[in-house]
Amino acid sequence: MGTWNFQPQLAGDVLLRGVKLRDARTLERELLGNRSWLAPWEATSPRGVYALDMRASIKDRLAAARAGESLPLVMEYRGEIAGQLTVSGLTYGSLASANLGYWIAERFAGKGITPTAVALATDYTFRALGLHRMEICIRPENGPSLAVVRKLGFRYEGLRRRYIHINGDWRDHFCFAVVSEEVPEGVYARWRRGLADESVANIPEIDRLAAAHPLEF
Repeated sequence: MGTWNFQPQLAGDVLLRGVKLRDARTLERELLGNRSWLAPWEATSPRGVYALDMRASIKDRLAAARAGESLPLVMEYRGEIAGQLTVSGLTYGSLASANLGYWIAERFAGKGITPTAVALATDYTFRALGLHRMEICIRPENGPSLAVVRKLGFRYEGLRRRYIHINGDWRDHFCFAVVSEEVPEGVYARWRRGLADESVANIPEIDRLAAAHPLEF
């Protein structure tokens, strides 16, 4: 499918590009220096703690990219690495969909980097890869990420109980998505033109109440 022929995407001060092995030291430094900021939202393994080895992680991600399974990307802001964004679970054929996740260093938060990168990545998968649907799943407590999908007009699709292992336990997530027919002009253009309908990201009160009481076993 040629997923790793990713062409860098630039919008204003934000550059979205493929991750490289030489990014390992910078990314590892950012992850370690932002532990308190990132840990509540970081995916973990139910089998226990693992050592951070960014070079090995990048090698694994690049192998998955070459296999057409994911797009491991880096977000830059004014020439500095600000975080990572990964499009994973790339599925073609009758489903033609993917999932999107990201992290950003605390000092870069609030500069519009994340919504810009999410919009650019989604547009790329629709236009260059021919995908039909992009999904983002977010912990109910993650206010900044919920603001991102609201700004971009991702639709709320439901509550997934104990969905992903985050910060040491199985956590509930709210699910949001957009399909290509909703954004013929592109997610980025729609957002920048002020045409994204933020109300489609509204979460029903029944789901908010359910998420406030996680399932325990």
